Amino acid sequence: MSHATKGKVCLAYSGGLDTSCILAWLLEEGYDVVCYMANIGQEEDFEAARVKALKIGASKVYIEDLRKEFVEGVVFSAVQANCLYEGVYLLGTSLARPVITKTQIRIAQLEGCDFVSHGCTGKGNDQVRFELGYYALQPSIKVIAPWRIPAFFERFAGRSALLEYAAQKNIPVFQTAAKPWSTDENLYHISYEAGILEDPDVTPPKDMWKLITDPEEAPNSAERIAIYFEGGKPVKVFNKDDGKAVTDGLELFLYLNQLGRKHGVGRIDIVENRYIGIKSRGCYETPGGTILRAAHVDIEGLTLDREVRRLRDQFSQRLAEILYNGFWFSPEREFIMASVEQSQKTVSGTVNLKLYKGNVIIEGRSSPISLYDDKIASMDIAGGFNPQDSDGFIKINAIRLKAYVAQKKKVTGSGFE
Repeated sequence: MSHATKGKVCLAYSGGLDTSCILAWLLEEGYDVVCYMANIGQEEDFEAARVKALKIGASKVYIEDLRKEFVEGVVFSAVQANCLYEGVYLLGTSLARPVITKTQIRIAQLEGCDFVSHGCTGKGNDQVRFELGYYALQPSIKVIAPWRIPAFFERFAGRSALLEYAAQKNIPVFQTAAKPWSTDENLYHISYEAGILEDPDVTPPKDMWKLITDPEEAPNSAERIAIYFEGGKPVKVFNKDDGKAVTDGLELFLYLNQLGRKHGVGRIDIVENRYIGIKSRGCYETPGGTILRAAHVDIEGLTLDREVRRLRDQFSQRLAEILYNGFWFSPEREFIMASVEQSQKTVSGTVNLKLYKGNVIIEGRSSPISLYDDKIASMDIAGGFNPQDSDGFIKINAIRLKAYVAQKKKVTGSGFE
């Protein structure tokens, strides 16, 4: 390799075709490149990727295990807020980005890098998430985004050009025409997009799904577990069938993943609105996250004040948009998360669940600080709540409902069916 003349780059490297070609291209352009791989739970041969990067010409390769930080520092915060983007997506890709960028900037500073680089496309959300993270953490950093540089994207206009370049540079690639889609994986989820999925009416082939058992093929016997929460975060999972108990944050989440995969939980197929302004079809598998969110929503029903929950729900929708759009390192995210954490101080207790053929079924819940009063809630008049106390409440709301019915009849010609 010729002596670097343009400076040192820290490249977020995945080991795949794109970033391997970007690595070779950066070297060709005269940069010294340090590669950085984040272990966030993706099924990857990290040592093989290290060898590959060094063979291509990287001066050094960092492999950082960020799984525990990802789960306990980011995923559990999203669980506290019940985050869902557009009411359905659990944000598996965007949640991982702040953890990745934070460590990339740390390595860039350690190595004295002038630049950081990534392999995100010019049409996706990730370019925004990575670069906003870079600039928030080190405002003076320079970013090389190859897929927005004409000299790169005009040269590599299609996948065939990348494959041809890889062959020229003796870069080993593993491509198959039998699986024409792209994936992004971490321990929270896996996403599928592009290729045949760009037609939103094409049903994904069964062999596309990697993590989760097809619900039709999941076990015919249900499995029952209990999830224990303290301050809105899970602290223990107990399997009622075999007696297994898990308390470590990372291990707890990995265990929920295992159970969700087994029982076909957490698969969705959606069309979403990307931040950059286009609609995109995405398929996702989020087994443990789906279980955890269902349990958390339920325990809040028992322990969280009604008005606090209403306000937090308003924040949750906005927070999901903030996270999806890449603004983890922002004052609005810090403000909302501080409010969410305040709301979660009373969210402690246990939720009993049944996992069965793609379903997460709540079977009960309890808490030592429950807001539920069985005496007041009882339909028994002797329960201590005078039915006449409801008169005023009913009359006030009846006026509102009568007005609405009259309005509805004017608009539709009929009332409630």
